[in-house]
Amino acid sequence: MEFFANAIASKEDFVIETGATIYMVVVTSIIAGIIGLFLGFLLTLTQEGGLWENKKVYWVLDKIVNIFRSIPFIILLALISPLTRAIVHTTIGNTAAIVPLVIGTAPFYARQIENALAEVDPGIIEAAESMGDSPRDIIFGVYMKEGLPSILRASALTIISLIGLTAMAGAVGAGGLGNLAITRGYNRYQNDIIIVSTVLILILVFITQAVFDLWVKKIQH
Repeated sequence: MEFFANAIASKEDFVIETGATIYMVVVTSIIAGIIGLFLGFLLTLTQEGGLWENKKVYWVLDKIVNIFRSIPFIILLALISPLTRAIVHTTIGNTAAIVPLVIGTAPFYARQIENALAEVDPGIIEAAESMGDSPRDIIFGVYMKEGLPSILRASALTIISLIGLTAMAGAVGAGGLGNLAITRGYNRYQNDIIIVSTVLILILVFITQAVFDLWVKKIQH
């Protein structure tokens, strides 16, 4: 217990920063989820052979997604700091971190959604088209229904990645468990703070994975 003296003394900070991490993850997941889902479907629908095939639109979207997926998140934080300041009037804190988190997560999720929808059997889509179903019917009745397990797996992967990004954002004052691990643990040589912060982050990851695994099993059964 002596080794964890700093962690025990900082238990209230752990509660606050765990809440901050959950806040960033939940808000970012909602916003980036909506944007990423929209972009993912648009990529699928406008690609060659898609319901709304449009090579120019697909090329533009594909390049945008690739560019933002390729920028290291720590650089993205600095790169869009003027935009972050313009939106929330600061670049420090939990709410400010949501802006780069959304921009860093949405393209990743969009690509995951595109990959998930690619697993839908083309034969089912062709059958729906031959029966006269509209693109809207196919999107919600075929893609969403048949691709839901893969979409959920992609969502779990994205949220787990997002939890890691919040820890990285903590290195530049975003708050959360990552910030606690850096400012209190690393900078002050309090290794027990780092260990407990890491364990709490892993618990969030395991809970996320477990919830989505159960969700997928429920759907498939």
